[in-house]
Amino acid sequence: MASQIAKSLAKVNHVTSTLKFDTARRALSVAPTLQQKKSLPDPTGKNVVLVDGVRTPFLLSFTDYAKMMPHELARHSLVGLLQKTGINKELIDYIVYGTVIQEVKTSNIGREAALAAGFSDRTPAHTVTMACISSNQAITTGVGMIAAGAYDIIVGGGVEFMSDVPIRHSRKMRSLLLRMNKAKTPAQRLSLIASIRPDYLMPELPAVAEFSSGETMGHSADRLAAAFGASRAEQDEYALRSHTLAAEAQKNGYFTDLVPIKVDGKDGLVDKDNGIRVSTPEQLAKLKPAFIKPHGTVTAANASFLTDGASACLIMSEAKAKELGFKPKAYLRAFTYVAQDPVDQLLLGPAYGIPKILDKVGLKVNDIDTWEIHEAFAGQILANLKAMDSDWFAQNYLGRQSKVGVPDLAKWNKWGGSLSIGHPFAATGVRLAMHTANRLVREDGQVGLIAACAAGGQGVAMLLERHPDATPN
Repeated sequence: MASQIAKSLAKVNHVTSTLKFDTARRALSVAPTLQQKKSLPDPTGKNVVLVDGVRTPFLLSFTDYAKMMPHELARHSLVGLLQKTGINKELIDYIVYGTVIQEVKTSNIGREAALAAGFSDRTPAHTVTMACISSNQAITTGVGMIAAGAYDIIVGGGVEFMSDVPIRHSRKMRSLLLRMNKAKTPAQRLSLIASIRPDYLMPELPAVAEFSSGETMGHSADRLAAAFGASRAEQDEYALRSHTLAAEAQKNGYFTDLVPIKVDGKDGLVDKDNGIRVSTPEQLAKLKPAFIKPHGTVTAANASFLTDGASACLIMSEAKAKELGFKPKAYLRAFTYVAQDPVDQLLLGPAYGIPKILDKVGLKVNDIDTWEIHEAFAGQILANLKAMDSDWFAQNYLGRQSKVGVPDLAKWNKWGGSLSIGHPFAATGVRLAMHTANRLVREDGQVGLIAACAAGGQGVAMLLERHPDATPN
């Protein structure tokens, strides 16, 4: 299908071969947002609100968090949420927490992190996994619980810790060890030990790869970029844009969701993301392809990096928020999950999810005031933008007569994104939600859209609406 997309897109004149982000705000911007907008419908009957949320600093793996355990990092996000909101932890009914690469000792990391953070042992918690959209799933699971009337106050969050991941013995070695554990005599044990062969000792390392295809996500990103004609220069330009905007937001103090934490053995506090690097086009151009060599276009600089981090947010019904005296950030108005071919369309979740959620509530692209879209790879972002701007893609894959349209890039990931801030897989969803809510307040917007791709060829799209009581922080 990738080759078909490449050939077909070459035939249509509305898909440009380059997408320059210095000029894209003029070339691809849409009509000004309408001054008067109607409030979005509440499908839950509970007006579920996002009160507030926090995250630890997102750090490059193998840096300051390297000696921690994942549940410890998650604990910091939960404690930070309690401190920021001032809520009595006894009032929290349920905790839903996401993770992707699980530490086997704390398989239900939501429960272990909650206990470590001092929550009552009577507060239930469970862990979800949906790759890069795990904390989106945590949030929407909480929305469903509130809508169903099961609970009033939910904490949703996620953690990823790539500095220490489970490494297994080979299957042959695991089988032998299990049989040895059942051996009843020394002779039986010695016989099993004697059967060990050199290949038994080869460990199984975790990989960011699709089980169904065996292909790494970086290879998929490279092929997707080629299919949609996203050049190396365009990808580097987008990556530079992400880092530049993130550096500006960091300097201006816009990352108010970030809570400094104390790490044992480190002086002072860890108080900022450490992966933001503003480079130059010339420096980026020198990097070699990371996956498809020598002609690939995905490099270490235009792909998201391995990141450690945790996040958590507080959601409840609007009535409960008023009862407790909270001033929520935003309404959680709508969400949808999508799934498509995990081989050729692995990273196209936004291109499928965005039109689906807009249609769901009767909005158009130019009705959105803030866009927060997960940046797995610069090529993935460009491919999704070009898919949204393609009549051919809309007709052949979305069942639409015409293209979705390209968002106003002046409203797109204005504080940088996962390429620069970092991407701890299961923690990114809350970061996207908080940047959306905080940008709506700071930029005087009303409706924000979140979208992300995920392993397995899945994706999410969510709509947030600014709450009238929301204030900057």
